[in-house]
Amino acid sequence: MAGEKGKVCLAYSGGLDTSTILAWLLEQGCYLANVGQEEDWAAVEQKALQIGAEKMIIDDLKREFVEEICWKAVQCNAIYEDQYLLGTSLARPIIARGQMKAAAATGPARELAFYTINPEIKVIAPWRDPTFFNRFQGRNDLLDYAAEKGIPVTSTKAKPYSMAGMLEDPDVTPPEDMWTKTVSPLKAPDTPLDITIHFDKGIPVKVVTPQQTATDDVELFALLTAIGKEHAVGRIDIVENRMIGLKSRGCYDSPAMTILRLAHISLEGLVLDGKVRAYRDLLSKQWSECLYNGSYFSPEREFLQPSLDHSQQRVNGEVRLRLYKGNAYCLGRKSDEKLYSEEDASMDSLTTFDPSETVRRPSSESIEETCILTSCDSLASSPSTPSASRRYVSNKCIALFVFTS
Repeated sequence: MAGEKGKVCLAYSGGLDTSTILAWLLEQGCYLANVGQEEDWAAVEQKALQIGAEKMIIDDLKREFVEEICWKAVQCNAIYEDQYLLGTSLARPIIARGQMKAAAATGPARELAFYTINPEIKVIAPWRDPTFFNRFQGRNDLLDYAAEKGIPVTSTKAKPYSMAGMLEDPDVTPPEDMWTKTVSPLKAPDTPLDITIHFDKGIPVKVVTPQQTATDDVELFALLTAIGKEHAVGRIDIVENRMIGLKSRGCYDSPAMTILRLAHISLEGLVLDGKVRAYRDLLSKQWSECLYNGSYFSPEREFLQPSLDHSQQRVNGEVRLRLYKGNAYCLGRKSDEKLYSEEDASMDSLTTFDPSETVRRPSSESIEETCILTSCDSLASSPSTPSASRRYVSNKCIALFVFTS
């Protein structure tokens, strides 16, 4: 970078890293995306200009974030390594696209997708620049530099997390004041909160609480974030595998996405065909990894999307949930498109289901397909084949089942 000239658009949060990086780069432009985080926007802008930025752009991207990314994640039950709801990863594509526009370029994504859309750009990543990381070995060096340059930061050597330091020991319990989107379950209300979430094609369209109703996408998401925070829902402490091969400890609180994922899965159990759901889950894992690895704007993610969208055509209905002291659980669900039959599932009536069918059919007929049982003459005539062998033919597959007596 030595001797290079030109404008740089820094994705600036106002925290320790980006504030010191701004001074180090002698930046000429800063960019901050509002995706719903709680910030003092005026203070962040004032800090950036005070440090030396020529211009500060604060972009309101909440609607794009919710409608373009979060709802897709809800539809496919996106999750990384069984625990992480991809909170940080969800925001990257929208922030990066906004940053590209602010820099008078075109194209979205995290760093990898920057290159995918516009290979001519140059991405400056100070923590991978030897000039930077040889000078700043860690948070203490950054704090010393901030003090030297008169850069106001909220991090201190006692509380350096933004987040690192003590959190790097996976056996150290994080301090309670580190969590920003959830209260402690010990401080949550003693009275549970019951809510109802309505879905249309897998997308939440209405949230009803005893106090209010939200139908606008951004307001709906904000409402779930607020009530989830109040009732301590959505807090995780994990060790995850990064794409570069390192393990990393992460503490995340994602109240809205935690509530929505639970509600969505509860409704899918009622309306989604079992085999479709199984195949969709395989694709969901790949979709989640694309997002985590910064490949949202990639051919592989675009390839997955139509099948995931198609799986949601029947996911219409409503789910009732209860939030209580760090827990969220389903109270009930209903849909006009349910595949569930009360009569078939009844333990008190055999009017629509003959148990003897299970003797010669290893799986009952589904509502969406009719299985045809035929004898396989060639197998039946073979001395090595049990007489109870049967072949099932359906509109989806042919399977051979062999029963031994």
